[in-house]
Amino acid sequence: MTVTAHATPGKTNIAKMAMTSLAAASIEWYDFFIYGTAAALVFPKLFFPASLPPAVAQIAAFSTFAVGFIARPVGGVVFGHFGDRVGRKTALATALLIMGLATTAIGLLPSYASVGLAAPLALIVLRFAQGLAVGGQWGGAVLLSIENAPSHQRGFFGSFAQMGVPVGVVTANLVFLIAGKFVAPEAFLTWGWRIPFIFSILLVGLGLYVQLRLEDTADYQALQAREAEQQTLAAKALAAEKSISLVEARARLRAEKGSPILRVIMRHPKEILLSAGAFVAANGTFYVMVTYVISYATKVLHVPRPSILWAVMLGSLFSAPLVLVSSIVSDKLGRRGVFMTGAILAGLWSFPFFILLNQAQFPAMLLAVAVGLAFNTMMYGPQAALMTEIYSTEFRYSGASLGYQLGAIFGGGFAPIISEALLVKYRTSTAISVYMAGLCAVSLVSVFLLTLGRGSTHARAMGTD
Repeated sequence: MTVTAHATPGKTNIAKMAMTSLAAASIEWYDFFIYGTAAALVFPKLFFPASLPPAVAQIAAFSTFAVGFIARPVGGVVFGHFGDRVGRKTALATALLIMGLATTAIGLLPSYASVGLAAPLALIVLRFAQGLAVGGQWGGAVLLSIENAPSHQRGFFGSFAQMGVPVGVVTANLVFLIAGKFVAPEAFLTWGWRIPFIFSILLVGLGLYVQLRLEDTADYQALQAREAEQQTLAAKALAAEKSISLVEARARLRAEKGSPILRVIMRHPKEILLSAGAFVAANGTFYVMVTYVISYATKVLHVPRPSILWAVMLGSLFSAPLVLVSSIVSDKLGRRGVFMTGAILAGLWSFPFFILLNQAQFPAMLLAVAVGLAFNTMMYGPQAALMTEIYSTEFRYSGASLGYQLGAIFGGGFAPIISEALLVKYRTSTAISVYMAGLCAVSLVSVFLLTLGRGSTHARAMGTD
């Protein structure tokens, strides 16, 4: 049976959940993004043989970056299962603990010069752990807000978790800027880059707070209460029919219920695939603009590292409130229209983006990144509500997480690698612009097809009714 439950707690509880969701997502994404910045700036020199050509070492470093994205759907499956089975807050708290410990460990890793091949292997393992944690974190942070929100404000409250992305980018780049400012270049390569990673130990404390001080979401508690009542009635009937104990009857019913992830895959395969397609543009163009652009600007355009870091940081700071704005508009006008408009504008901006960037002047680079991220937020802002409204409460964590994380692999995970390979092959940034525009076309079509039954509340929220 599909059960959709919704309850609304008090305003204070909603506010606390929303701010916790923002904090959890911000610190978690900070951890994930500092890896991308380090992969662009220091990992090619630190974790790979000095004999490798610079372009090969850079692709190798970005390949370890992609490992985190490959792990994200695995994390979505694992944490989605437990998030639907044992609760949103427990799954989220566990993801935060894993991320905090893995990121801190990266900051303590020895270099290739010290331990040889063990260095990149350990880096890959820890990056995989980061991916597992992010795969589980997103669903928990989003549902912490959305499942406590009134139905007409799910876009608004879901945007708090989404704002963790620009906040994480700003914080990650700011920490690297501060470390680069006060640490000599040689020392930065030796130990200065480690500081941002070691700071992430704070995430462990936040994970403990989520687990010990917060209640689970209103929707999940309502679902649990209703299912407990239904299970008691069903167990009594089964026990009487089969002449077995009530305990045995409950055990049989739990076994028959099956895994949430398997049930959502069987019931909603089309929606999961279209959700993944919808996310590739928001994720792929984003990582070109905040990760690959750092490598491109410093190594191809020979722009000073602080200039491009400032451009990315200020562009992200500008886009952060637009996540909130686009989500509020989606509550009023529908998710689909806002999202599709963002996909069209982001696709068109892919070409001016590199034209401005190639001027290698700070104002032009800032304009390229700021406008690009602004269009990106029109897709990313409503994303949380759009994806979670597709699924009922009983397997919402699993379904939303799986679609989101599959899109992350094909969108962001390989975006820096593909961009670098296109530049090496065609020797022009126009090839990367075509790639970005192609991602936007995929998401545009996917969202157009991602419709629900006419007349449903979900359809009205998505702008299809």
